Amino acid sequence: MPSDSPRAVVALTPTGQPAPTQSFYEAVGGEETFERLTAAFYAQVADDPIMRPMYPEEDLGPAARRLKMFLEQYWGGPHTYSEERGHPRLRMRHAPYTIGERERDAWLRCMRHAMDEVALPAEYDKVMWEYMERAADFMRNA
Repeated sequence: MPSDSPRAVVALTPTGQPAPTQSFYEAVGGEETFERLTAAFYAQVADDPIMRPMYPEEDLGPAARRLKMFLEQYWGGPHTYSEERGHPRLRMRHAPYTIGERERDAWLRCMRHAMDEVALPAEYDKVMWEYMERAADFMRNA
């Protein structure tokens, strides 16, 4: 999957000089933001008739932790995901599940709700949402 999403944000100091580089992860609030995002997402998944059957574990907590670690790493945060699980291999990990347009749309609906709940500033929301749409399309296998 292409990783053309910006992971660093260039800010300017009040004098117009480049400020130290800040990752997207840091710019949106770090771990707390990604914790809130994944909690809001899985709250939607828990009640979604399309999404819930795709999670065989009764407890969605482990899935939420994996998504949080993946997103944190992707957006410039800790590399805990790779340290614990190796390369993401997203398509391979999702291959056991039939993911068509219906499933993609359900995933996006749950994620859009979660992102709206987190309410990132518009410029960050736009960048993250574009990634989520690409990722959801990338996972389609049916």
